[in-house]
Amino acid sequence: MKLLRNISTFLFALCIIVFTAQAQQLYQVHQDNVNPSMMAEYEKVAKEFNEACKTQNVQTQWLATNMDGFRYLYVTPIENFAQLDERPFADMAKAMGDKFGDIFDRFDKCYDSHGTYIIVLDEDLTYMPDGISQTQEGQDYRNYYFIHYTPENAKGLKSAMKGVKDMFAAKGSKNYYRVYRTAFGSMDSYYLVAMSSKDEIDSAQKSKANQELLGPERFEVFDRVLKHASKMQEVTGQIRRDLSYSPKM
Repeated sequence: MKLLRNISTFLFALCIIVFTAQAQQLYQVHQDNVNPSMMAEYEKVAKEFNEACKTQNVQTQWLATNMDGFRYLYVTPIENFAQLDERPFADMAKAMGDKFGDIFDRFDKCYDSHGTYIIVLDEDLTYMPDGISQTQEGQDYRNYYFIHYTPENAKGLKSAMKGVKDMFAAKGSKNYYRVYRTAFGSMDSYYLVAMSSKDEIDSAQKSKANQELLGPERFEVFDRVLKHASKMQEVTGQIRRDLSYSPKM
């Protein structure tokens, strides 16, 4: 009976997760952890693959970015989990024959690990009062903040992050950000906060101006987030238009 109760509890929790994820935008993320010594070769192959996709007009899309630590991410919006069963490269593989396999053989030499997972855009925590968008014209530089948490701190952390958004809104902050959270395929639970800027200098200037705008109040509000976080990491990145892809209309 205890086992059945545990299974029922797990299934109920899973249903809640799926239902919540369906209510907001899902993204499939493929991540390649590239070996530093193979970065040049990786980029060469990635650009060749991108051109091949254009030639074959593959019916999928992704926004590419690279982060500190030689991480390359390819982010594709999806409507639901059933879409994961689709095979957008099947016709391309058939048309290219052995050349298709050769490309991925070359990819495999460039990294020791890679994988795919799902994240969700959390609109309730995102602060973009003029409208939510992954990309902003002329602002391809990124600051990413990974905020990890344990199950027992999930509710407290979400409440604390909502407090940050409320503070930004009340002060009229121009430092907009998007918040994503893990949904499927990742053992760690975390929020990913993404901020856009023109470059590193623009990012620093925005941060300084925002600190002055928020004032001393920000310390107490941000401290509530830290109290519920098990680990935090800040990295920078760049949107890669040359590695991103969308099919012809």
